[in-house]
Amino acid sequence: MSVRFGLVILAVLALAGCERPASKSEPKPAEAPLTVKPAALSNTLKAIKARGELRCGVNPALPGFAFQDNGGRWRGFNVDFCRALAAAVLGKPDKVTFVPLGNEERIAALRSGKVDVLWRNTSWTFSRDAGDQLDMAAISYFDGQGFLVRRSLNLTSAVELNTAKICVQGNATSAQNLEDFFRSRGIAYTAMVFDSEEQARAAYQADKCDAFTADISALAATRTLMDDPGAHVILPDAISKEPLGPLVRQDDPAWTDIVRWTLYALVLAEEHGVTKANVEDMKAGADPEARRLLGEGAYGAKLGLDADWAARAIMAGGNYGEIFDRDVGQGSALKLDRGLNALWNAQKPGLLYAPPMR
Repeated sequence: MSVRFGLVILAVLALAGCERPASKSEPKPAEAPLTVKPAALSNTLKAIKARGELRCGVNPALPGFAFQDNGGRWRGFNVDFCRALAAAVLGKPDKVTFVPLGNEERIAALRSGKVDVLWRNTSWTFSRDAGDQLDMAAISYFDGQGFLVRRSLNLTSAVELNTAKICVQGNATSAQNLEDFFRSRGIAYTAMVFDSEEQARAAYQADKCDAFTADISALAATRTLMDDPGAHVILPDAISKEPLGPLVRQDDPAWTDIVRWTLYALVLAEEHGVTKANVEDMKAGADPEARRLLGEGAYGAKLGLDADWAARAIMAGGNYGEIFDRDVGQGSALKLDRGLNALWNAQKPGLLYAPPMR
């Protein structure tokens, strides 16, 4: 075989191996349609349905957030979210048992399965996420640690608490935050450490310390329990970030999704003007995202729930704004401003933000 003939053969083979560019006039091959995977089965949800009740861990005595009224009925901000979750997964808001848990037992109760969700004043921290292997499904309340003092002291800032005695709960993040704040500023103080928030509150009221430090929401609740609420003031300082919300175990991501999106459903309801009173009207309204939230497109199936799960959650106690105002806002004894807990698109924007329903 001549050299020239061999080169021709090699050239032909090279051309045959090259990929011919597609002509602009040639149709592109059709893409395979996207398929939606069925919802993963949640073992927690199966257990809840088998027993016929949701078990929700709450603070036993935190006015505005979780407490029992004179008739023994549980009320409050966190309580209403638990009822919304029960309505979403079991059909009725009263299918929930409230399990009162102190600080020292709350994490163990959740990890052992004593409760299905921990919805109380427990902060989302690195140690709880990575160390305790718990997930915060979403943030339901943006809080921070502050100081309650007697109005007669005429204080305007926590930095004026030099050499003060400060009541604080020891088995919580509050004591570490207190130490960090004063040490970083070189301010002398004495920590009066107690086993529970109730004990710290009682010591403050008994005048055993100059200030009481805890989450600002807890301080607002504490003030309502004082003999003379008007004699006490919360200083403007927030010395920490305390994102609060429902904690769940990390071993059931499908349950985490259910808890997360039940909370987000209430946030989205407020954003789109869906209230406890107008749910049925909004199902056929002009807002497409509100219609999806209330059942159009059967989005509930992706959570292992029916189409009306979010509608039931909203009808249980209203949207996020209705719950906030009734329990801790201007319609309550606490009269807390929305502040950071306002919607992202409010006239005075806050941090409250839910992903879109689509």
